[in-house]
Amino acid sequence: MELYVQNQQDKLLVAPELEELLRSAMEITLREEGYNTGVQGEAGIVLVSNESIRQLNRTYRGQDQATDVLSFSLSGTEDDPYPILGEVIISVERAAEQAQELGHSLERELAFLAVHGTLHLLGYDHETEEEAARMRAKEKAILDECMNNK
Repeated sequence: MELYVQNQQDKLLVAPELEELLRSAMEITLREEGYNTGVQGEAGIVLVSNESIRQLNRTYRGQDQATDVLSFSLSGTEDDPYPILGEVIISVERAAEQAQELGHSLERELAFLAVHGTLHLLGYDHETEEEAARMRAKEKAILDECMNNK
């Protein structure tokens, strides 16, 4: 499966090593969830500005504000001849703000958002307390693996 990272913002410099970490975060998440990444197909992460994610959030969720991450699932399955799983859209600006607020690196915050968004592509949600707890546990385990593998 082709896992791509596209940088469509110019607010913060995104080094190739960071793009590789995000690709790895998506791959580890898919693998940990039993998704066969060896099949043909694609999924991606798109890095955008606050203004871009605000427009997407307004258009698709009716919320006129910047958010940190949006996931657009295309529900490709391993049985499709060329499954397109979807895209995870991340605001690099919002991630930088959150990293500073939480006292950790931008690298860690972006990896977390990549994991979180990929779990959404796979059908996870956090609308109820039970769903949120399940998703947080998965995020923590996968993020720990991502950061230990870098």
